[in-house]
Amino acid sequence: MDEQNQGKGQCLCGAVGIMASNMNTQAGTCHCRMCRRWSGGPLMTVDCGTDVTFSGEDHITLYESSEWARRGFCSQCGSHLFYLLKEDGRYFVPVGLFDSEEQFQFDHQIFIDKKPSFYSFANVTDNLTEEEVFSKYLDK
Repeated sequence: MDEQNQGKGQCLCGAVGIMASNMNTQAGTCHCRMCRRWSGGPLMTVDCGTDVTFSGEDHITLYESSEWARRGFCSQCGSHLFYLLKEDGRYFVPVGLFDSEEQFQFDHQIFIDKKPSFYSFANVTDNLTEEEVFSKYLDK
């Protein structure tokens, strides 16, 4: 079973704070074109579930990136704050926002079939293709 933990962190400028009460410590990376365009490279996140609170909410800007998800970022510094699944309210938060990164273990990659050939991670991970991701998370 995946380890759960509390996580506390903030954006680059500190205008937005985050507290995840039941955060999974298994970190993953998304290689889809949208995440790479948003982050400038692969997006490394951790599943924080639905019990997430923010301070400085007036500095959070939402972007409706798809029918199934929205992305949040800090309107002051531009830090990526979360990827939020609309259907179940689960937050996926970039690991770099958290005060303590030592707790994370990189164990999975999604949209592996969309990963460009110019980079690779040395870690042995579970990998899901685009089709497998949509089947697991979006198909009813």
